[in-house]
Amino acid sequence: MKVIDEIYKKWLSLLPLSDKKQAQLARKFTVEYNYNSNHIEGNTLTYGQTELLLLFGKVSGEADMKDCEEMKASNVGLKMITEEVKEKQPLTETFIRQLHHTLLREDYTVYTTLPGGIQSSYVVHAGRYKTRPNSVITRYGERFEYASPEETPALMHDLVQWYNDAESSGNYTAVELASLFHYRYIRIHPFEDGNGRIARLMINYILSRHGWPMIVVRSRNKHSYLEALHQADLIVGPSPSDGAQASLREIRHFHTYFTNLVKTEIQADIDFITKASKNVWWYDGQIVTFRSANTTKILMALQETPAITYNELTKIIGINTSAIQKQIGNLLSKGYIQRRDSDKQWHVLITPTI
Repeated sequence: MKVIDEIYKKWLSLLPLSDKKQAQLARKFTVEYNYNSNHIEGNTLTYGQTELLLLFGKVSGEADMKDCEEMKASNVGLKMITEEVKEKQPLTETFIRQLHHTLLREDYTVYTTLPGGIQSSYVVHAGRYKTRPNSVITRYGERFEYASPEETPALMHDLVQWYNDAESSGNYTAVELASLFHYRYIRIHPFEDGNGRIARLMINYILSRHGWPMIVVRSRNKHSYLEALHQADLIVGPSPSDGAQASLREIRHFHTYFTNLVKTEIQADIDFITKASKNVWWYDGQIVTFRSANTTKILMALQETPAITYNELTKIIGINTSAIQKQIGNLLSKGYIQRRDSDKQWHVLITPTI
């Protein structure tokens, strides 16, 4: 049996989860997915700001309004795919366009300066396929062209039809379907903006449809993600239509990357459930084990009483104020906690495993 099948089987053996554990996993995934998917695209909110925004509706420190709205829209998109999966209906282009409209919220104009100082502009359409060519300059300095506006409607129609037929055929696993759809979609790049975010939502839509846990493409691993796509491009070739009809064999480098990503993410969920203890916590996809029981006591106290003072902490934990301040400083520096000046309350951003 393949390693990924073994991990998936192990995941299934842990089900059903308790209500508490389901809630913990949902909270963890909500923050991690939205933070990482948007951070890949340049969103400037920190992990802590993302958690405060999505879970408490407020942000500490300076934050760009556009980034805040983008993050909230991303979370609505995540909820949309969760609800759509429950409907158990075939995938449609309409749903993809609705998802895109949700992420972008409305049309907006982009202003650019062309060579010679000539001012130009174009409109990014929310929920509509692109009306102008789009391309990217790779990190190797090459210009990579996506499907033209004229090709896009037909290629998207074919992609959705292929997906529904492939899913019905039973000839592909969920992981194969997700990786192949992602690659083909990226090669079309059907919208002026938001294509990466849509692609990452869609892989979770596909995995969830087949009973697999949803996953996070970590922004800290962006290089590996883009390199895997690039290696597939080298085999498939530059033609957008070839990319939109690429085979699993042709995108084997990306499929291998994606399979390993799914394995890693499911194993992380398993670890979150099975390695639970008072001193084991979770932060952006990584287990954090505290050697001092006092650290855990401080975090629990901050969670239970967000407005707690240093003097009160000293009495509860049983160590002097300077020691408390040192531990608090360490937790702040790592981003595990934040203090919002507006309400003088502590917010614990690291997730307990119990």
